[in-house]
Amino acid sequence: MNHSAVVETVDLDETGWLLDADSGEPVPGHRLHHYFAERLAPPAWATDILVYVHGWQTSPTAAHRTATRLLALAQRNLAAAPGQYPTLAAEGFNPWCVVVRWPSSSPVTPAGYRRIRDRAHAMGARDGDGHAAHILGRLLGYLNSERSDPGAAPVLANRDGQYLHLIGHSFGCRFLCEAVQWAADARLDDTLGWSTTVHPTSRPFTADSMLLFQMAARRDAFLSLFPYVLPSEAHDGAPLRGPVVATYSRHDRATGFWHLRTERQPGIGHSGIGPAPAPMFTTRLLPLDERYPLAALDHRFVNVDASDVYVRGRRLNPAGAHSDHVRAESAHLLLTLADYSR
Repeated sequence: MNHSAVVETVDLDETGWLLDADSGEPVPGHRLHHYFAERLAPPAWATDILVYVHGWQTSPTAAHRTATRLLALAQRNLAAAPGQYPTLAAEGFNPWCVVVRWPSSSPVTPAGYRRIRDRAHAMGARDGDGHAAHILGRLLGYLNSERSDPGAAPVLANRDGQYLHLIGHSFGCRFLCEAVQWAADARLDDTLGWSTTVHPTSRPFTADSMLLFQMAARRDAFLSLFPYVLPSEAHDGAPLRGPVVATYSRHDRATGFWHLRTERQPGIGHSGIGPAPAPMFTTRLLPLDERYPLAALDHRFVNVDASDVYVRGRRLNPAGAHSDHVRAESAHLLLTLADYSR
């Protein structure tokens, strides 16, 4: 039985702490799990749990709308061309999504961009007063523990389990990477797989894929800021079993021209991931009638050149195509990652 995608929301304050949806007040730390259980119990019908964290200049309403549109495009793609996603077509794809919303609005100026960059860093930083990594890590840990049969096999890819996918846009990508690193250090319990997976150790959650749309961070961020998002010989606690997949477009002025001025180098969203702890593979964002071969995505880090697709920006918007990721081609990539996660 197919279900329409359901999109739930959680809200963070400027420190990254969780806000109660009814009162708008911070949820006490000892009530986090209870709050998640009340608000975010994964439905039994869901095959895939998605966590989406939005980026710059996104209102709460727009964040919900963006995730809803992206999932609608994914379901439309699957219905129109099931042969592109054979495992999903055979087993079903019923997504349930949690949108993480945070205060990301500022003037559309270089100064406004710097303000949100600094806020995102402060919210996610684990060595200061930021709480986003901890809250997102706790949320992902809760979702992992509540999804059906998460430990039913040595790796998570099994017919009975629910799959967990992380999706970020712009500065939201940084929050996800911080949360994954928090989990790599926390080392609680669980398992994971793809060809690059190491033998499991104790982790608070595992995720099957991470898709980063137009990430607002330095090209060397996976060396300088997030070196432990994937398992390695030096640090095998990372909970991400699939690849880190990042899109980029030369038409993204927010992570191009503006990022160059503020960071002295273009961002990932403009030029792709640069130096990284593992070899990089680069491919292009494919049209709907072209299937991604496994060999194009089964790597630790994958850059996806979307310069021929992400070209639009709002009229006179100096950010360019920074937010042009809500496309059928993006949903095609998301579906393919979900298909290969099985």
